[in-house]
Amino acid sequence: MSAIFNFQSLLTVVLLLICTCAYIRSIAPSLLDRNKQGFLGIFWKCARIGERKSPYVAVCCVAMAFSILFWS
Repeated sequence: MSAIFNFQSLLTVVLLLICTCAYIRSIAPSLLDRNKQGFLGIFWKCARIGERKSPYVAVCCVAMAFSILFWS
């Protein structure tokens, strides 16, 4: 089943995207900072969400991991 049609899979993909973008920006900030507009601006926005809302993102990641491991 595709991640588009399964809500739990969609949330997992979004959380992984946010975490990955925040990690890439912490390693190489210039890689994401030069693409703030357009289609690649989505990755910059995800990195900003991951940086500013990191406690909430971490809680969501732990909750998602728990639900995948024990409820799926």
